Amino acid sequence: MDIKSALILVDLQNDFFPGGALGVPGAEAIFPLANAIQKQFELIIATKDWHPKNHGSFASNHPGCHPFEVVELKGISQVLWPDHCVQKTKGAEFHSKLQTHKIRHVIYKGTDPGLDSYSAFFDNAHRKSTELHQTLQENTVNTVYIMGLATDYCVQYSVLDALTLGYKTFVILDGCFGINKNPGDVEQALENMKTAGAILLNSQAAILQKG
Repeated sequence: MDIKSALILVDLQNDFFPGGALGVPGAEAIFPLANAIQKQFELIIATKDWHPKNHGSFASNHPGCHPFEVVELKGISQVLWPDHCVQKTKGAEFHSKLQTHKIRHVIYKGTDPGLDSYSAFFDNAHRKSTELHQTLQENTVNTVYIMGLATDYCVQYSVLDALTLGYKTFVILDGCFGINKNPGDVEQALENMKTAGAILLNSQAAILQKG
């Protein structure tokens, strides 16, 4: 059986870029790398936040609350965000600078209004899974390379779940940008991923590793 590696592009959607509802500082610098590195992979998977309008992570759905406050949602801690990546809106579309013709699968997450889903594999409570693990298994993948937005949220939790599921996991550092809601969040996220067993490397090293 042919064992493959996969590139996972996390949430390269309009709302996560400067000018979007939840823009990540500096994120527009990702495109040259995101487009060029696709040439190194046979299997490319992209994720999308895909929230209904009534999503519980939106501050607008909690009267009296404001973005970035923390509440309890379905028994777990939840950061409240500005409305973002609402299903079938421009903000939820891939950014026009991202080349998408090689993307073979799109994984939708955060579709349950009652639970957020930072990870590309599971919701935040690990009660439901996306189709990502099944897709990787069907393609006999045992190694994943992950990059995208944001380092301290969706990238971090996708990486941690990939490791828990047994994938050899690389994080492409120059292809990740963070929110850094609290000073040091990005550095802590990187340390968490490294401690859990992820291999952190830059894109040039990733290309050499693939080669």
